[in-house]
Amino acid sequence: MSHADPIAEPSADLSNAALVRRMLALAWKYRFGCLQIIALQGVLLVLSVVGLTMLGTAIDVIRHAAVAGSPSPNFPFGWTPPSEWTPYRVALVAAGTVLVVGLVRALFSFWLAIVVARVVQLGIVVALRSLVYDKLQRLGFRFFDRHTTGSIINRVTGDVQSVRLFVDGVVIPVIMVLLSLVLYFVYMLRLHVGLTLACLATMPVTWLLSVRFSRKVRPAYERNRDLVDRMVLTLTENVRGVHVVKGFGREPEEIAKFDQASGAVRTQQHWIFEQVSRYTPTVEMLSSLNQAVLLGYGGWLVIQGALPLGGGLIVFSGLLQQFSSQVTRVAGIINSVQQSLTGARRVFEIVDAPVEISSPASPVRLPKIAGELVFENVSFGYDPTKPVLRNVSLTIKPGQCVALVGATGAGKTSLLSLIPRFYDPTAGRVLLDGVDLRQFELDELRRSIGVVFQESFLFSDTIAANIAFGRPDATPEQVEAAARIASADEFICEYPQGYETKLREGGSNLSGGQRQRLAIARALLLSPPILLMDDPTAAVDPRTEHEILDAMQSAMQGRTTIVVAHRLSMLRRADLVLVLDDGEIVDQGTHEELMHRPGPYRKAARIQVDFNEPEPLERAS
Repeated sequence: MSHADPIAEPSADLSNAALVRRMLALAWKYRFGCLQIIALQGVLLVLSVVGLTMLGTAIDVIRHAAVAGSPSPNFPFGWTPPSEWTPYRVALVAAGTVLVVGLVRALFSFWLAIVVARVVQLGIVVALRSLVYDKLQRLGFRFFDRHTTGSIINRVTGDVQSVRLFVDGVVIPVIMVLLSLVLYFVYMLRLHVGLTLACLATMPVTWLLSVRFSRKVRPAYERNRDLVDRMVLTLTENVRGVHVVKGFGREPEEIAKFDQASGAVRTQQHWIFEQVSRYTPTVEMLSSLNQAVLLGYGGWLVIQGALPLGGGLIVFSGLLQQFSSQVTRVAGIINSVQQSLTGARRVFEIVDAPVEISSPASPVRLPKIAGELVFENVSFGYDPTKPVLRNVSLTIKPGQCVALVGATGAGKTSLLSLIPRFYDPTAGRVLLDGVDLRQFELDELRRSIGVVFQESFLFSDTIAANIAFGRPDATPEQVEAAARIASADEFICEYPQGYETKLREGGSNLSGGQRQRLAIARALLLSPPILLMDDPTAAVDPRTEHEILDAMQSAMQGRTTIVVAHRLSMLRRADLVLVLDDGEIVDQGTHEELMHRPGPYRKAARIQVDFNEPEPLERAS
């Protein structure tokens, strides 16, 4: 869908009136399909009136023939049967008309169901989900920092259906209810004005009940979506963390936790259903009161000869029943309105979310990137009032390998995240080859940077497809070359299907070291002049670490490399080590330089030597 979609225009006002306007704009986009649905429902409405009228006429014909002195029937629609027709033949023609009308109604109902499915489920739902998903792909990391996975999934699935409900559960039904009520009301007035006013005297009461019901249930629907988010989050966390749950034997507690979340949704929905269950019978009771008035007053009119039995009382009864059913339908429409408003608010929150990280209108393009990075008084915070980086200034030369080290929360990963513009600095700027990163085209910048995360995510696809994720047009030879540099080719070829081996979700059929080497190969396939690695050996055994370090050593050749590291084996290989503490660079130098002067680096390194790496230190000395 185009980004210029009218329903995607940002709006700071998320009041109910604004949401209704947005959803009406959505309905307007599909106006031809909606008009087709309304036209088909209009035909069905007219056919129902025709069938009911012919039924009443047949009753009057039979009564006139069977009861002496009864009034002559009034034939509808300007039709008068030939004088030679017997009453029985007239009744048969009326019955046949009712049967034909029923068959035509069935055909139109079938046609209507197809059109509704095409317009709503195959049109609106698919387009709206695509719009939301497209926006999610363009939103910055801050949005995902603020919203849980369960909430986002629920918005793309359940809440999109709620917005769709506004079209086929509100807009179209409202139009049809209005048309139906007008048609039935005019027809009843035509039959008898006094009887119509008497039977519809309860309508103001019904309207007041509807307004009260709408105001009462609206907050409950908003609360219900929050509870569903919490339930979905509980489910997704347990699916992703199933090894942890089973490893600690916490299945009963997690089952109870999900039951509690599910029970909260059930309790909330029970309250809503209870309100609906009270409202609907109340409206139906008022409709029954209308029928009682009809039988009392209408029956007296028939006895007095002021109203025909079939074409008057029977037809009026059918019209009143249809009228009452349309009024009762208002309850369902109000219910749909509340669901739609709640879902729309959450969907449009995504659609309207500002794209904080974007490309400039006239981006700078460099013929070749050398890889020099300069941080000029850079400050940054996920919350602008709480900086995690403070006045960072440094220069990284092309081809240099720089290691970032520091305690948890020192700002290492945050500094790394500024280079591919996952976030922008709150103060200062980052330069690449003398150009502010914000002046580059975003996709072009990121394709110039290879990123290897601490826990690299792999897709449930082939090994080749995972390596070529950032460059899907790569040839098999290029994929294999990247894998060889990352020291992954050997273990890949051990699989019977080689590079076409299908990985399970998250690459769970690979070891941690194998996953990291595939991640390095994926980054290298871009041939990036800059390589970023976020502690890729943090959670692996010494043998796997050695394999990854060998892969990294090959990968770093000729590239500007920044790596978050804690292991001395990696720090010794760096050209420059930056020591971060509380968002500031407190020391820098080579490993040997830092080991020869007092400071946090030497203290931490000695602890690691004492407990983890005595042999490498001996070899180094």
